[in-house]
Amino acid sequence: MNRWLVYTLVFIAVVVRSSRAEVIESSDAGLFVKNEAVIAAPSGRVFSTLTERVGMWWNSSHTFSGDSKNLTIEPRAGGCFCERLPNGGSVRHLSVIYVDPGKELRLEGGLGPLQESAVAGVMVWRLTEKGGSTQVTLSYTVGGYRPGGLRPLAMPVDGVLREQLARLKRLIETGGA
Repeated sequence: MNRWLVYTLVFIAVVVRSSRAEVIESSDAGLFVKNEAVIAAPSGRVFSTLTERVGMWWNSSHTFSGDSKNLTIEPRAGGCFCERLPNGGSVRHLSVIYVDPGKELRLEGGLGPLQESAVAGVMVWRLTEKGGSTQVTLSYTVGGYRPGGLRPLAMPVDGVLREQLARLKRLIETGGA
């Protein structure tokens, strides 16, 4: 068997084993997505990278400014997952509602196109340390009204969040998102 094929199959097996993504439920009135990954680092390091270095792991193509370095997360109740825009503008993506450093970060609001709809959303980053690695479970529940319903957004929302979790994992484990 070709050596590169073997390497590719091993890589796929590791990625599939260490991460999982799923649209749990979707309807016209709401959606629930969940993504999981095991990150080879203690939960304190994962939490600090999640909150203090968001501009290094979030993909710039999923920002209003086009540059993820404009993103910040204030890890305190009432804090903001915000973005600076040119000419003094800003965007509040989500508001922080619960913080247990190294264990959980809970935010509320509508990401991206959901901001223009009458919806409420809760995003939960749950960290569980196991033997020096951290199981990260990222879930996002959204409900409310959007013309055309929320069901068509379930897969795209899941894809965006899956990508961000993979980039966080990559930054922590390899130093590059």
